[in-house]
Amino acid sequence: MTDAHPSRALATFAATLQHADIPAPVLRRTEDLFLDWFASALAGKGARPVESLARFWQSQGPADGPSEVLIHRRGASPLVAAAVNAAASHFAEQDDVHNGSVFHPAAVVFPPALAVAQALGKSGRELLVASIAGYEVGIRVGEFLGRSHYRIFHTTGTAGTVAAAAAVGRLLGLSTEAMLHALGSAGTQAAGLWEFLRDAADSKQLHTAHAAAAGLAAAYLAADGFTGAAHILEGPQGMAAGMSTDADPARLVHGLGTRWATAETSFKYHASCRHTHPAADALLQVMRTHRLTDGDVASVTTFVHQGAIDVLGPVTDPQTVHQAKFSMGTVLAIAALHGHAGLAEFDADFRAARVQAFRDKVRMVLDAEVDGAYPARWIGKVEVRTADGRVFTGRVDEPKGDPGNTLSRPELEAKALSLAAYRGGATEAEMRQVIARVWAMDGDVRVDRWLGTAP
Repeated sequence: MTDAHPSRALATFAATLQHADIPAPVLRRTEDLFLDWFASALAGKGARPVESLARFWQSQGPADGPSEVLIHRRGASPLVAAAVNAAASHFAEQDDVHNGSVFHPAAVVFPPALAVAQALGKSGRELLVASIAGYEVGIRVGEFLGRSHYRIFHTTGTAGTVAAAAAVGRLLGLSTEAMLHALGSAGTQAAGLWEFLRDAADSKQLHTAHAAAAGLAAAYLAADGFTGAAHILEGPQGMAAGMSTDADPARLVHGLGTRWATAETSFKYHASCRHTHPAADALLQVMRTHRLTDGDVASVTTFVHQGAIDVLGPVTDPQTVHQAKFSMGTVLAIAALHGHAGLAEFDADFRAARVQAFRDKVRMVLDAEVDGAYPARWIGKVEVRTADGRVFTGRVDEPKGDPGNTLSRPELEAKALSLAAYRGGATEAEMRQVIARVWAMDGDVRVDRWLGTAP
């Protein structure tokens, strides 16, 4: 599909998308993604940055409301619930990612979509359609903004604002013209810079909270006649002009309505930045094949794309658990010690002496093949040198969780149960009820509350 006005093409798609337009596998994949997001949100319970954002947003809203703040099991306005749930779901670093756009759709699409669906009494089917509209729009905006954008900007905060507006606008039944205004108002609020990583600052959860809330506001304003820029994405003073040097407008409409980018989205296996996963999987491949322990390893060279260096390079001595998830050496060390870089392993060991010792053996090197394939493919390549002088290489073309190496529904259920238990977000019995309801979401007559009072 091509269009001389790609912002309008996206608005038309989001405003007119129907359940009948969407292939059944894409609908089922969206249910998978929703469960993965829901559990990730519960895993943010009690996290200091999340609770700080929750205190602020809840202080600004009503004492109760139709929309559910998952970590606190209380009602709120759609705006407050969307912001808090978005912050919570982006803390544990277990929420999904789309490779080609380097974008985490779930954390900015499902929170406002669920909050508004609950407020308006929408069906599960309507929630699925709106969420897919948000995924398809947001992923294409991320792809459009390109690699130069991601070097400075956190795409989940920027493209995520537009994605949230598309999802909420679909639930509100916006016309194409009103949807275009919603996207315009969302794009002018798009924000999120990577500088926070250097200081272990809390901004990452603020990015998703802001994106969800700003996108929701943009859609509601458009429903009230508020106007936004008609060419916010591709215009001479639009997002690409200010935020990218390699933007490609053709990416905004590529395969719109036939290529379902939602189904291309990956799940996270390790509880860390996705840029670390290919190398972690390749390292584990070497260690399992050759039966190595962390003590056998003298050095690890990871061959990476430039995006990994841009994001992970500034983190050399992580001071917090969250910052440690953006340290290539720390992630590989935890994976080497435990066979998996999971939530509990980070909490227990990110400052452990063995982890720090292994961390300092790891280096990143820009690799032409890996960089050329990125972001469509995230290849993992490592070279491992042992203390006794042996050299082994490992390669992973699809990290665990990618569409070609995805998590099955039983694996997703196990992950969800683990995330829910991590900070006591839900009991096993409660989570099993949630899982059953998600698998039947397409037939849910009304999206109401998911959780009862706190266990």
